[in-house]
Amino acid sequence: MTDDPNLKSGGDPFNSAESPVTDSPGPDSRGEVPSGEDPPAEQPAAPERAALPTAPLLPMPKLWIGYALAAATFAGEMIAIARHPELLDPPDSAKDAILSVPPLEVFLPLFVSYVFWMVCIHRYHKILAAIPHYKHPISPAKAVGFHFIPFFWLVWVFIWPKEVAKFVNARFEMPAGFGMPLMRGWVFGVGAIGAMLCQIFLDPGMGIALLFISTAYVGGFLSRALSIPSELPR
Repeated sequence: MTDDPNLKSGGDPFNSAESPVTDSPGPDSRGEVPSGEDPPAEQPAAPERAALPTAPLLPMPKLWIGYALAAATFAGEMIAIARHPELLDPPDSAKDAILSVPPLEVFLPLFVSYVFWMVCIHRYHKILAAIPHYKHPISPAKAVGFHFIPFFWLVWVFIWPKEVAKFVNARFEMPAGFGMPLMRGWVFGVGAIGAMLCQIFLDPGMGIALLFISTAYVGGFLSRALSIPSELPR
């Protein structure tokens, strides 16, 4: 006969769930749980937190290319004036200034400048679309394509920078409507329209430079916002 009281009383020698619950001794002086005893139940782990990136997942566009294109546009103006001095004569009306086609030396760098400007806008929105756990309301294709809608682009250059500003101000913990926002979307819109008016009525090269200065306003804030460590709960 065995002296084990559990066997005598028909109890469970393996301390299963049906057996009565008894206080189990804690760990010994070495921090180990005695053999034959169940380890204490672990506390539930805290929910994981997803860290947002602290750098753009895609490289930012190189805006120095835009400034170089502005310089190329200005150089094209000098070449065109040397070949056609009559270009210095002011147009008869504002309509002629808007509808007149610039010489090839000016038109070619202007065209390349606007193509690169669209590339920059596409890249900014592609960077925002690649941020994990964040859904930007404007896709890269939409951000570029809506610039080609007649007259609507005058409004669009204010809409998409406003959405970028919402992300930037939220990343700086400065939501819209609370305090003074750090980035204002309308600044880019005013700069872009001013650059196009400068290109038509003053100087094409200066207009392109102002256009990329306005673009740098968006890119600078976006780069700074992504450099701030932040976490979002999953």
